[in-house]
Amino acid sequence: MSGPAPPRFEVIGVTGIGEITAGDRLGETIVSAARSQGTAIEDGDLLVVTQKVVSKAEGRLVDLRDIEPSPLASELASTSGRDPRLVEVVLRESRSIVRTDPDRGIIICETMHGFVCANAGVDTSNVPGEWMVSLLPEDPDRSARKIVHDIAEAAGADVGVVISDTHGRAWREGLTNLAIGVAGLSPILDYKGTTDMSGQVLSVTAIAVADELAATAELVMGKATGVPAAIIRGYAFPAGPGDTSDLVRNRATDLFR
Repeated sequence: MSGPAPPRFEVIGVTGIGEITAGDRLGETIVSAARSQGTAIEDGDLLVVTQKVVSKAEGRLVDLRDIEPSPLASELASTSGRDPRLVEVVLRESRSIVRTDPDRGIIICETMHGFVCANAGVDTSNVPGEWMVSLLPEDPDRSARKIVHDIAEAAGADVGVVISDTHGRAWREGLTNLAIGVAGLSPILDYKGTTDMSGQVLSVTAIAVADELAATAELVMGKATGVPAAIIRGYAFPAGPGDTSDLVRNRATDLFR
């Protein structure tokens, strides 16, 4: 007895992108690299792009040799052995400090975007130069919209884009990728008002689908494999204008702060 086809989708890592520098048109670069590996980007594809290459393309790199640490940065760095200039950059990128662990040099921050994460997203990995660190994009949703636009021009394809970053989670060990920027899709799939298989009306279920897509793509991208983008093909993502502010929990309902 035949029935509907089982749900499935494909995740394709985009190789050969190479080192990204300030001013590069990231969407065009991804289209070109995908073509070189025999993968043409198509209408309905969902592109997941790592924050690091977005930040590089937008010139969001800082040379620590140009940073003068504040007294607070020097104090926070003194007990952990961290570079006070790095701590200063973290403070400058933070709207507020949520929690600190001075002995381990961990600073949990609220970024200017409203994300709560370690060190305000300031990162030293996969950045060329001994003294260089990367910052999060100033407006990741705007960055995602630009990639959508550039892919449309370069490939003639209407796609969705998720910009991903690696974060910890309050209740669980280990890190996972989640969405810090989206374009062309609604980041939350809201089931409220629908019925489950037993006929019960769902009242609170809202799935952070953009985060799930970011985590899925990371399985083919890794952290040190030189694959900073992936195509998710065959998944009917919820179309929409996209705004990651929808994913940021309101402070009034945030039980951790």
